[in-house]
Amino acid sequence: MLALARDGAGEGWWLRAEQQDGGRGRQGRAWMSPTGNFHGSTIVRLRAGDPPPTGLGFVAAMALVEVVASLVPGASLKWPNDLLLDGAKLSGILLERIDDAVVVGVGVNLAHHPDLPDRRTTSLAAHGVTVSAEVFAERLADGFARWLQRWRGEGFEAVRAAWLARAHPIGTALSAHLPDGSAVQGLFDGLDADGALNLRPSRSLGRALAEGGRRVIHAGDVFLV
Repeated sequence: MLALARDGAGEGWWLRAEQQDGGRGRQGRAWMSPTGNFHGSTIVRLRAGDPPPTGLGFVAAMALVEVVASLVPGASLKWPNDLLLDGAKLSGILLERIDDAVVVGVGVNLAHHPDLPDRRTTSLAAHGVTVSAEVFAERLADGFARWLQRWRGEGFEAVRAAWLARAHPIGTALSAHLPDGSAVQGLFDGLDADGALNLRPSRSLGRALAEGGRRVIHAGDVFLV
């Protein structure tokens, strides 16, 4: 899709793979991509006056959580780009930019999920839900178009507010693993106006933030504690 964007592909195009042998997640991680799961990307062409493009991850998350919630209860969002089902990871989102185009990639465990050492994972099939990748793609594309329109028309704040309503509750204990290799723990305290994660201290957590040491995190991996 990056190559298609470079060659002038228009906004709204979606590309879906039945299977991938080189699927990628955030920070270059491998993403398992067996047949039966959803692996797809779309293009957003940035326009003058658009909100900051970092908000497109939240646009995708809102479209995604609405589709999943229409199929099974228990879906919630976790910063920066995960959708959880009963606390286990169901999907991920990856943004990549080339010139005025942002490619939004989405992977969803529909029929299969990997066994990972560092986090719980799940699939829709594990919750008794059967949905084809084709049907899921149609629903996701429709939802993404609606939320993209809201992002452009109402600004990022409308998307941010909706994302917070779908996220785990304020006060949820989180561990943030930062790009420099350090890790801090604290309580979820919402999002900044630009979408950055806010953590506040908790005396009950190890390696916790110091009292008064509220932290704004712009990049990192976040885990439920």
